[in-house]
Amino acid sequence: MPIFTSEHFIENYSRMGDVATIGICIVVFILLATSYVSHKKAAKIFFVIVGLVFTASILHVGFHEVVNAKLDGVNGLLYSLRLLYQTLLFQVLFLFTLYISVITNMEHSKSRRVAIISSILFAAFTIADIVFTLTSIGFSINRETKEIKEGFDIFTVGYFVYFGFILYLLITERKLVHRRVANGFYSIVALSVIIRAGQLFINQDSLTTLTFALPIIGMLYIVHANPMDINLGTLNSNSLEQMVKNLYDNRKEFIFMSLLLPNFVGEGKTMPDEVKAQTIKFTKELFRNGVLFQINNGQLVLLGRKDSNPDYIQWMNTILKAFEEQYETFKIPYKIVYGESIDEISESNEYLSFINFIHTYIPENTKHRVNRDDIENFRKRENILKELEDIYLKCDLDDPRVLAYCQPVFNIESGSFDTAEALMRLDLPRNGIVYPDQFVPLAEQRGYIHVLTKIILNKTCKAISQFVTNGYKFKRISVNVSAIELKDERFCTDIEEILKRNNISGDKLAIEITESKNEDDFYFVKAKIEELHNQGIKFYLDDFGTGYSNMERILELPFDIIKFDRSMVIASGTNARSKLIVSKLATMFKDLDYSVLYEGVESNNDENRCINMSASYLQGFKYSQPIPIGELSQFLTHTN
Repeated sequence: MPIFTSEHFIENYSRMGDVATIGICIVVFILLATSYVSHKKAAKIFFVIVGLVFTASILHVGFHEVVNAKLDGVNGLLYSLRLLYQTLLFQVLFLFTLYISVITNMEHSKSRRVAIISSILFAAFTIADIVFTLTSIGFSINRETKEIKEGFDIFTVGYFVYFGFILYLLITERKLVHRRVANGFYSIVALSVIIRAGQLFINQDSLTTLTFALPIIGMLYIVHANPMDINLGTLNSNSLEQMVKNLYDNRKEFIFMSLLLPNFVGEGKTMPDEVKAQTIKFTKELFRNGVLFQINNGQLVLLGRKDSNPDYIQWMNTILKAFEEQYETFKIPYKIVYGESIDEISESNEYLSFINFIHTYIPENTKHRVNRDDIENFRKRENILKELEDIYLKCDLDDPRVLAYCQPVFNIESGSFDTAEALMRLDLPRNGIVYPDQFVPLAEQRGYIHVLTKIILNKTCKAISQFVTNGYKFKRISVNVSAIELKDERFCTDIEEILKRNNISGDKLAIEITESKNEDDFYFVKAKIEELHNQGIKFYLDDFGTGYSNMERILELPFDIIKFDRSMVIASGTNARSKLIVSKLATMFKDLDYSVLYEGVESNNDENRCINMSASYLQGFKYSQPIPIGELSQFLTHTN
C-alpha cells in the first residue's frame, strides 16, 4: 500500500480542477434560477446533484488546504473532510442513476429495481469507505510521522462500478432516448471515465470533481436547455422557424407534414407511446435528413429537404396508411396536414400559423394536402387579424369597418315586430363583408372581442336613439355578448357609459349570452347580470338546446327570455316524441315566467308549430334576413 508524505499530496494536487468545478456549479445555479428549465421532475434531482458537487469541491479544496497547513491535532478533521467528500460524490453517482430513470420515462417496475440496486451500491461503498478508514485498510494518517497512507482506494472502485452501471442503463434504455441524445451522453460519460483513469495513471487527484461537472454540463444542455426532446429527438417551434429560414435563404425546397392529436393538446397531457414509436420509426427509416419538431404535447411537425427525399410521396402514403391502421386499433383521433414548401409562406416564415389554421377546419381522422385555396383563405384570415388588431388599438366606437345589422323579431302577443337582435359584420378593404363565424373566434382568442362589443353596442344604441326620436314603437334591441367579457371589471361601466352617451334608458337594450361550461364563470356572470338587470336591461339565454345546458344554473340566473336554437325548431318537426320534449321544455319555462323565443323559423309549418309550443317571440328567415340596422324602421310602427 502506498505511503505518502503531506508534501506528496501537495505536489500532486492543484486547486484549479476544484475551483473550475465550483465556478461551473455557480454558473449552473444562476442559469437554473434565471431561465426556463424543462423536465421539472428531473430538474429537482439535477439541482441536488449540482449542490452536492459544489459542496464536494469545497470540501476537497478544504482537505488539501488543511494538509498544506501542516497543523497539529487536525487528523480528525482530515478524516471527516475526506469521508464527507467521498460520501457526497457517491450520493451524486446514486442520483445520476435515478436521474436516468426519470428522463427516459423508465417503466415503474424497472425504475424501482434501479433505485434499489443503486441504493445498495451507495450503502455498500459508503459503509466500506468508513470501515476501511477506521481499520486503516484504506486512507489513514500516522499520528507521529504525519505520513498519509492511501491504502485500498474503495472510492475509485465505487466510481468505476457506478459509471459502469450508468453506462449500462443508458445502453439498455437507448430505445427510449433519441440516438443523438444517447450519443451525447455516451461521449460525456466516456470522457469523464478517461479523465479519471488518466489521473490514476499519473497518480493525480486534481480533476476528480471535474469529471462530475462534465455530466452536469451535458445534462443542463441536452435535457434542460436543449430545444431537442430527449425521447423523440424533436426540436421546438423556434428551431422550426430557423430551419425554414435557412432552407428558404438557400433556395432549397422542402416537404412538411403536421400530425395533430386533438385529445392530447393541453397542459399535463402526453402523447401515447405507440404514436411516439411510430413517429421515431418514420423519422429514422423513411425520411433522409428529416427533422422532427414538437409544437406542443399533441402536435408534431416533420420537415425534410425535397432533394434528399425524391420518393417522398411514396413515404407519405406509407405514413398516412399507418395512421389509418393505428386509428382502427387505438381509436386515437388525429388530423394530418402535409405538402411541399410554398414560397410566399416561406418568405414570411408562417408555416406554423398556416398549418394550425388548416387544422382548425379539417375534420378529425382526415389527411389534408395543402392546396391553393388554403393559402388564399389563410391570407384572408391574416388580414382579418390585422384589421381586428387595428380596430382594437384605435377603439373608435364609430369605426366604419364594424357594421351594425339586425334581424327583426316577431311578438306573437302584439302581432308586431317590436324587438330585434343586433348582428355584427365587418367590412374590410381586402376581404369585403366578413361574417361573425370568421372573426368572432379570432377576436376572442386575441382579446379583442370587448372592443368589438362596445362598438356594436354604441351603434345599436345610436340607432335606438334615432328610432325613439322618430317616434317608432318598439320594446328593445338585443346585442350578443361573449361570456368571456363578463369577467372584465369594466364591463358594466362600459355599458352604462354607452347608454349615457346615446341618452337612452336601459330598458331599450337587451344582452344575449351563451351559457358557459366553466363553473368559475357562473359567479362572474351572475354578478354582472344582476348589476345591469337593476338598470332595466333584459337578458336572453342564447342558443338553448345546443351542447351543454345546466338547468340548475340557468334557473339561478335572472334571465328574462330563453332563446331556443334553430336545432330545437328542426327537431320538433321530425317526430312526435321530439316535439313533445321541446314543447314541455318551453311550457316549463313559460310557467316559470320566462318568455320563449324560437330562432330559425323559416316556414309556415315552423311558425305554427312554435306558436303551439308556448312561443312568445319568433325570429328567422320567414320574416326577414339580417338587414342593416337603419332599415329596421320598415318593420316598426309609429307610436301614434
